Amino acid sequence: NNPDAINKLCDRLGRSGKPLAFCYEAGPCGYGVHRQLTSLGHRCDVVAPPSLIPTKPGDRVKTNRRDATMLARLNRAGELTPVWVPDTNHEAMRDLIRLRSVVRQVVTRARQHLQGFLLRHGRKHERGTAWRMAYRRWLSTLAFEHPAQQIAFQDYVDAVMDAERRLQQVEGQIFSLLPEWNQRPVVDALQAMRGIALINAVVLVAEVGDFTRFSNPRQLMAYFGLVPGEQSSGETVGRGGITKTGNTHARRVLVEGAWAYRMRPRIGRHKVDRIEALPKVVRDIGWKAQVRLCTRYRRLSARGKNANVVIAAIAREMVGFIWSIACTI
Repeated sequence: NNPDAINKLCDRLGRSGKPLAFCYEAGPCGYGVHRQLTSLGHRCDVVAPPSLIPTKPGDRVKTNRRDATMLARLNRAGELTPVWVPDTNHEAMRDLIRLRSVVRQVVTRARQHLQGFLLRHGRKHERGTAWRMAYRRWLSTLAFEHPAQQIAFQDYVDAVMDAERRLQQVEGQIFSLLPEWNQRPVVDALQAMRGIALINAVVLVAEVGDFTRFSNPRQLMAYFGLVPGEQSSGETVGRGGITKTGNTHARRVLVEGAWAYRMRPRIGRHKVDRIEALPKVVRDIGWKAQVRLCTRYRRLSARGKNANVVIAAIAREMVGFIWSIACTI
């Protein structure tokens, strides 16, 4: 990934005057190489991860040279799937969204550490839900006999407070940068869906990018890893759980949002405030999704389906309505 080395390589390969085409596997190094090569006037594809690259089952020798040769041949034959490359502004918003995901995990772990400490010492909050105001007031009343235990308890509490404060700061940065983002109209429109508030909408748009690159919602469902896996042969059809391939950040948001369809269809006061400025066609899609998905949740549950299976099915159907809204804007 050395820019000088890449420039020298392009100069050496381009001496013949023929157009150059490059490709490399998507990975942790980002899109810097792609942007450098395209700025030099060359074609460059960032192809899907190695798990989606065709390989020969009997090939047991792997070297960098052989891998490069294989990629070049497959790319020339059109057997590789290029990924969508975001622009720098979109990638920056995606980085901020993923930072929020990391900080949210830190908050969860800090809370678990504190609750584990309280459980070991038999301290239990009898009323209300954890982490509400009453729970926090109860924490402030706790005291331990041994000084070491009191120090440990206070440090656990401080860790939770620090993590929550950091999460609020990151979310504040997201809110402040959102008005300048060119995807803001799509973010606003997706909030017509039940179970998708502002942060969840930003996550979906930041992770997916251009929804129109999917020619139908089934492709987007597969991208999220929400389609069932299948191993069929002849007349035997075998389907299993969802594939869980693709983007885990967006899939988690969809699964969380799918739980909102347990309740009967309705548009609450806060939802009305968010969608009143949206086009009527978008509001209609959001309401249609509510009616269908709430009904489907009840029917699948009445058939005795496992709750997680039902939620996965609801999340998969949500994708169809999300795709329709995003392509409408």
